[in-house]
Amino acid sequence: MDEVYLVVVRVLIAFFAAGILSFALTPPVKRLAHRIGAIDVPKDARRMHKKPIPRLGGLAIYLAFVVVCILFAEKSVQNLTIFLGSAVIVVLGIFDDRNALGAKFKFCIQLVAAAIPVVFGNLRIELITNPNLLSDNLYLEFGVLSIPITIIWIVAITNAVNLIDGLDGLAVGVSAIACMTMLAVSLLIGEIEIAILLAALAGSCVGFMPYNLNPASIFMGDTGSTFLGFMLATLSIQGMFKVYAIISFAVPFLILGLPIFDTAFAILRRVLSGRSPLSPDRGHVHHRLMDMGFNQKQAVAILYAIATVLGLLAVVLTTSGELRAIVLVAVVILTIVIGGGVYLSSSRQKMRRHEQQLQEELQKREQHTDFPEQKS
Repeated sequence: MDEVYLVVVRVLIAFFAAGILSFALTPPVKRLAHRIGAIDVPKDARRMHKKPIPRLGGLAIYLAFVVVCILFAEKSVQNLTIFLGSAVIVVLGIFDDRNALGAKFKFCIQLVAAAIPVVFGNLRIELITNPNLLSDNLYLEFGVLSIPITIIWIVAITNAVNLIDGLDGLAVGVSAIACMTMLAVSLLIGEIEIAILLAALAGSCVGFMPYNLNPASIFMGDTGSTFLGFMLATLSIQGMFKVYAIISFAVPFLILGLPIFDTAFAILRRVLSGRSPLSPDRGHVHHRLMDMGFNQKQAVAILYAIATVLGLLAVVLTTSGELRAIVLVAVVILTIVIGGGVYLSSSRQKMRRHEQQLQEELQKREQHTDFPEQKS
């Protein structure tokens, strides 16, 4: 009982300390963004804001997280390599928020950052539960492929969180929900040290949110979104993928389901249209919700709800038997398919209504041109 109490106290201290520090650091970071010119100027249809807003807010999240981890987290070699990789990501983000770096260059640096904990910290996805229930092998072992697979996972989640950072408070809120879910799972499976890291990361997100919710006074920028993606990816490997049960396959994908789905859909959409997968567009989930008539706060609330439901399902998987877990995963997949169908159907109907309105306006103009009013 005393051990449980101490664990809860450590988690709460890490969470609130990071939250208070992140909240306190954001105003000076905002002033720094103005000083160095890290400003997001609305210049295309993808941006939802109408006036210039400072970026670089992720630096406050990063600094709060690092300080709390220095004070409360375990000083292992693996953790140190994760912190070093995240520092590379943050430095890259700072330059990108200031100068808008090229996508290919950023991708190469992200590969280097991901390789640091994988190569030097032995952070690897070595096996998962075999999704083929008819197979006699309980686990799929990756062997030497564990290195590239882990690096791909880290870079993919890093960019996935970055891609959903399109509305005020969206990426930081979804990341906070993912952190809280992974925190709950970590406590359930006894990964206390990982839980401390997740509590610090969640607190850092929550402390920044008052400045980032609509109407936002500062954005995370790539500094924050790529840092959060990197940390969520590495911490999921430390905790979720090391559990030798069915949750090792399903839980990380459920917790990070929203950014994973949006990224996969974006890549597929761009490739099918003959464009580069790295090219930006206005077809992300949050853009589509806005096009359906929702305002920013409503769209963000909907995506928060989806992330929360997926997180709760992940927690249920952690505490349930394998058969129930399989049923829950099937229900989730079915819900996504049905929801996706309804969503696409609604988008098509809106496009048809818009086309009909344009045709009616053209017809009225033609009629007005063919039958001008007679002057007296």
